[in-house]
Amino acid sequence: MIPILTLSDLCVSRAGAEVLSGASLTLTARERLAIVGPNGAGKTTLLRAILGLERATSGKIRLFGQDCASERDFRAQRPRIGFLFQDSDDQLFCPTVVEDVAFGPLNIGLTPAEAEARARETLADLGLSALAERVTHRLSGGEKRLVCLAGLLAMRPEVLLLDEPTNGVDAANGARLRAALSAFPGAMILVSHDDAFVAELASRAMLLQGGRLVPAEIHAHPHLHAHPHIHPHHG
Repeated sequence: MIPILTLSDLCVSRAGAEVLSGASLTLTARERLAIVGPNGAGKTTLLRAILGLERATSGKIRLFGQDCASERDFRAQRPRIGFLFQDSDDQLFCPTVVEDVAFGPLNIGLTPAEAEARARETLADLGLSALAERVTHRLSGGEKRLVCLAGLLAMRPEVLLLDEPTNGVDAANGARLRAALSAFPGAMILVSHDDAFVAELASRAMLLQGGRLVPAEIHAHPHLHAHPHIHPHHG
């Protein structure tokens, strides 16, 4: 089976400093890889480099069996990859939710009617139909995250790159997000500081440290939490 993605000795520099220095990984179909590491380790840079948004100084990137070096190479493969940005506000730019979710399908050649139908179908699959006509910038953080994900899923991608997907997401929307990602049939690379989320979704993990990727273990420890909370008094 041809790997979906192969990085070989990838190096990326920014402002003269090396951010990635020989990072290598292989991702196969349906695999869910978590990339963990401290802040500033270069996890976002790694995701951006995979899409050609950040240029490698050396090393090789193969997407779906094709070597990608030029913008033209990457552009041909990008529709097959959904990238969830760390900040939802960088990703949402249409006035309403349904327009935002239809934007990607329109861009890959669907008619306006087809794109809108696919957007509404994707929102319905995620339990978000009620948000369709809402103004995107008035949504909660968790709603924005889900709408960004809907925009990616409407493109029917083969792989998702998720940069801190649970950022700013409350419990109810978090459950919806996890359900949507669990149901996603393709491969994914997941960058997250949320250990419980990683343990639930990822099939394996790698640690990004010193600009390189090394295999890491995912441990799910059963433990109990005591949460202080207030019950309304019914008297």
